[in-house]
Amino acid sequence: MSRVSFNGKHITVAGLGVSGVSAARALAGLGARVTVVDGGDSAALRERAVPLEAAGITVRLGDADALPEGTDLVVTSPGWKPDSPLFAAAAAAGVDVVGDVEIAWQLRDETSAPWLAVTGTNGKTTTVQMLASILEAAGLRTAAIGNIGTPIIDVVLGEQQYDVLAVELSSYQLHWAPSLRAHSAAVLNLAPDHLDWHGSMEAYAADKGRIYEGNRIACVYNVEDPATEHLVMEADVEEGCRAIGFTLGAPGPSMVGVVDGLLVDRAFVPDRHKNAQELAEVSDIKPAAPHNIANALAAAALARAFGVEPAAVRAGLRAFRPDAHRIAHVADVDGVAYVDDSKATNTHAAQASLAAYGSIVWIAGGLAKGATFDELVAASAKRLRGAVLIGADRALIREALARHAPDVPVVDLDRTDTGAMAAAVREAARLAGPGDTVLLAPACASMDMFTNYNKRGVAFAEAVRDLAAGPGAQE
Repeated sequence: MSRVSFNGKHITVAGLGVSGVSAARALAGLGARVTVVDGGDSAALRERAVPLEAAGITVRLGDADALPEGTDLVVTSPGWKPDSPLFAAAAAAGVDVVGDVEIAWQLRDETSAPWLAVTGTNGKTTTVQMLASILEAAGLRTAAIGNIGTPIIDVVLGEQQYDVLAVELSSYQLHWAPSLRAHSAAVLNLAPDHLDWHGSMEAYAADKGRIYEGNRIACVYNVEDPATEHLVMEADVEEGCRAIGFTLGAPGPSMVGVVDGLLVDRAFVPDRHKNAQELAEVSDIKPAAPHNIANALAAAALARAFGVEPAAVRAGLRAFRPDAHRIAHVADVDGVAYVDDSKATNTHAAQASLAAYGSIVWIAGGLAKGATFDELVAASAKRLRGAVLIGADRALIREALARHAPDVPVVDLDRTDTGAMAAAVREAARLAGPGDTVLLAPACASMDMFTNYNKRGVAFAEAVRDLAAGPGAQE
């Protein structure tokens, strides 16, 4: 295997975001003639264009529909929709469209590290970080990359040598990566998301399923989510590649699961029909919420597929701490626990979060992105002591609560000012009693009130700290 040559090719890069800038710089450095197009024309974009233009890269702002003359290949940023006019023009001209992940895959050579890849509607980042922690505990040179934040092309072309890479991939990235062939891969779960981009649930699932194509050792799936196993059955894998399930229950052969508070392996052991291997204790996982245990099992399965010993699985899980705003305990105030799961930006993630606690005052709302909330509320109704609703689409949640949890008291906050989150926390504290959990699991995107979910989580944590400090601090 040798790297594909881009020398002398005219490549159009769509989008001046992080991945677009990374792709443009890398391809220009490999001798390509690069043009970057972006539909925006803000001061920030113009500033971002300056160093690219200084490197000999053409940047065209405010016009991203027309295909630059002479283009041999289009490299798109993940968020660009498949029906974008630029891509229609490329198709008409017989020009291929790929993503930065595809370019990174094509740039690998004989010395490149294999990829252990993870996708799913929720839990991708946590699982990839858990996997990297396990691999590091095994003494392997690794990095958590991809959709997690580090541009994948930069890692592939960088001077640092790795033994194996833990790669987070979104459905967008997989859509544009036709030749990707991972060592092993996992689909954590499937729930409706980004359907405006993919066009249908079937298309979304199919793009997720691309991660299994060409796997050599293991296709890891979620036993509790049959759609993920279906994707394994549909995949064209290398001879000898195995389907490995993960489950929160007792595992069958070729699975990893949970028995009496232990994570156990019945997949990568001799005579898996009779034997099991302890990997870790549930208490090694922080926090030990059900969906986080599932993430740990998926990470463990991928690590075991790469030959990692059980002791390293335990050590890696013990060392791991999740990023901020993922079921993060903020404080206990007057016997009530306050938990920040601002990252729960869709109904699937929120349902997993709500399932982790017994008696909840739920803070929810924001931008629904076309979601409906009946299934979420019906599944969680028995756990709800109260609800405080914020954001543009809170009425959708309020109506679902009226249908499926009519006895749950609801506070509807019709405000979007900077004090709205503090007011939500105060209302939640009024509804909560000792032993309850006030849980920020919005089930919605944040951009109606906050820059991103991080800012929303920070606002929640600050409001909780003010609450703990006493009445004077809450004014």
